[in-house]
Amino acid sequence: MIYNYTTKPEPPRCTGSFNARSLRFARAMVFAIDEINNSTELLPGIKLGYRIYDTCVSVPVSVDVAFQLSNSQDPVFYKGSHCSQSGVVMAAVGDSSSTPSITISRIIGPFNIPLVSHFATCACLSDKQQFPTFFRTIPSDHFQADALAKLVKYFGWTWIGAVHSDSDYGNNGMASFLEAAMREGICVEYVESFFRTDPESKIQKVSDVIRSSTAVVVVAFTAIGDMKVLLEELARDPPPPRQWIASEAWAADPYLMRFSFCAGAIGVAIQQSVIPGLRDFLLDLSPSEVATSTVLTEFWEDAFNSTDPEKRLCDGTEDIKTLKSPYTETSQLRITNMVYKAAYAIAHAIQNAVCDKTNVTMQCDKHIRLEPKQIFRELKDVNFSKNGYHVSFDVNGDPVAFYELVNWQKSDSGVIELVTVGYYDASLPKGREFRINKNLTWLNGGSEVPVSVCSESCPPGTRKVLQKRKPICCYDCIPCPEGEISNMTDSSDCFPCGKEFWPNPKKDACFPKPVEFLSFAEGLAIILAALSVSGVCLTIITAVVFFYHRTTPIVRANNSELSFLLLFSLILCFLCSLTFIGAPSDWSCMLRHTAFGITFVLCISCVLGKTIVVLMAFKATLPGSNAMKWFGPPQQRMTVVCLTLIQVIICTVWIVLCPPFPVKNLTTYKEKIILECALGSAVGFWAVLGYIGLLAVFCFALAVLARKLPDNFNEAKMITFSMLIFCAVWITFIPAYVSSPGKFTVAVEIFAILASSFGLMLCIFAPKCFILLFQPEKNTKKYLMNK
Repeated sequence: MIYNYTTKPEPPRCTGSFNARSLRFARAMVFAIDEINNSTELLPGIKLGYRIYDTCVSVPVSVDVAFQLSNSQDPVFYKGSHCSQSGVVMAAVGDSSSTPSITISRIIGPFNIPLVSHFATCACLSDKQQFPTFFRTIPSDHFQADALAKLVKYFGWTWIGAVHSDSDYGNNGMASFLEAAMREGICVEYVESFFRTDPESKIQKVSDVIRSSTAVVVVAFTAIGDMKVLLEELARDPPPPRQWIASEAWAADPYLMRFSFCAGAIGVAIQQSVIPGLRDFLLDLSPSEVATSTVLTEFWEDAFNSTDPEKRLCDGTEDIKTLKSPYTETSQLRITNMVYKAAYAIAHAIQNAVCDKTNVTMQCDKHIRLEPKQIFRELKDVNFSKNGYHVSFDVNGDPVAFYELVNWQKSDSGVIELVTVGYYDASLPKGREFRINKNLTWLNGGSEVPVSVCSESCPPGTRKVLQKRKPICCYDCIPCPEGEISNMTDSSDCFPCGKEFWPNPKKDACFPKPVEFLSFAEGLAIILAALSVSGVCLTIITAVVFFYHRTTPIVRANNSELSFLLLFSLILCFLCSLTFIGAPSDWSCMLRHTAFGITFVLCISCVLGKTIVVLMAFKATLPGSNAMKWFGPPQQRMTVVCLTLIQVIICTVWIVLCPPFPVKNLTTYKEKIILECALGSAVGFWAVLGYIGLLAVFCFALAVLARKLPDNFNEAKMITFSMLIFCAVWITFIPAYVSSPGKFTVAVEIFAILASSFGLMLCIFAPKCFILLFQPEKNTKKYLMNK
């Protein structure tokens, strides 16, 4: 309408269909006031009056109502310095919506007239700076939003859609919910707002978003009228199964339960209550009483469909007790009880202002001149119980938040019924406010909790990696890198195991790394040990054979004393390889290297002595030579002892200063621990090996010089060959030892010991044994001297 300011505008009028539910609210207030006026305990001798206005959920009409309340119900607004005082309004009950309540409270607030709402839940109304005189008996949406967010989180839904009314109730309620959802780690795929008067295209757009979304759960923070419009649009082409989460405005509305695709909806609802006598009062409407009220006449005509000219006129014979209407629906009184409590709250405030309680009776002064600000002050301290329900207000004018959790469950007959399945009590300690005590049914009447996530949970052993340009609930699951684990679902990071631990194959737990060393139980160790024992047995057999033939020329000609000492040292060489097998210890680490070094030097010293004997023997055959005089048996023994003693000194210095010791090798393999012997001093280790190599090279050089000396007596050729094998083995050992990992390092060292020992054994003693055992005819002095 365009105002030209030339004519007086008409007063705002209500249009649209009649709301029988709101009439029930108004009649409940009348019932409460009648109870109060007939009570002998509350305001005895004082009668309360009332006047009922219809704001039509319209801001312009609400403004008009607010000015009438603040102007003492007179139709004329006085221009003087003060407003009329005839019939001053002490307090007001209402409104049923947040937006009209905001409008009314802003206008009547400066006059200190308290407004006690039964259904305005916008959290914004808790702001005492803007709405100092506003109270309500219904909890603030701040608590409802928190309850809805905890409800969504409780069932593991992290990917949801959201729709809300484009009003103060919906906008502020959704803002509070989104804030709470963010705290709970819930992501919202879409947020759509609408109002019932929006163009049909807008409602269709919201419906299409719901149909095409991937979120299974939809949170609807809407008023009943708005939700009715949305569900009617969705019913034209029902969407895929959706799990609806309802705000208290529509969670318990019986009309909306006719939409079967909403079966399984869960929501918060105002606590169900019982008001004795209210149903009888609502149904106690006589035709004559109806005829005196335009509102009741409109209701009567609308309820009995008698406004249609083709139908019969109302004749007073209609029976309201047979009527099925939101007005007569008293099986689940929820918001109606909030109206009832609001009326009683104002009555208690008035009593506190005008009455004094003695020991026996309550004395009230009905002639006292009350001011609205007195009622405003007393409302802050109201604290009473009625019909088992407590009434009080906090500093923001809000009651203690208590909600029932309700579930739309299909009965056996296919009708959707409202079932209370739990509660949310904000007065309980944090973490215990929320309780479910009955089984729920879900979308399509199923018993399994639906899944609504953007990405499936990452199992232990993986970590979350956020997807680009998507909310935090959308992520990929990446396996933990090598050596790291995650032992929680949806872990954002992986954590390394300790130095001596390694992840299991699933990478969700750390276990001690397997310890590896060359054990006697392993096949490789068994083979090496068998070769070692075989070498010892072969050496003993050879010694027995030599001892048995000790008087024969071939044994005597090969320096039997050095031969037996060499055989003894070979036995020690074969046995020392066994010290390398098994778990390293302090003693075994020191023994294995020193025993190996000393026995090999003893062995090489004997070979060197035999080589020198060969050279000296042939030098002694030259005229005038007395070489053997200077290298007889005592000198040979002294040579062996001195050469071995040098190695003993080297090993002693090594052990005293920096001995080998057992160590856990954590670097060669990441997934296991190698038990090995650390050298302690690398200089000591290589000094031992170097000394052995020096003697071997020297022996090899002497053997090469003696290889062409005459006679079968000469064993320098076999010594040369044995030293060649010895040097080749140990030259090959060095790179193999350095590059072999773990227990194979030990195996390479054992193999080198056995190979060089077998080389000496076979090259030096095998030909002699063959002659002793199989060719005794060659074991004569004549054969040895034939050259």
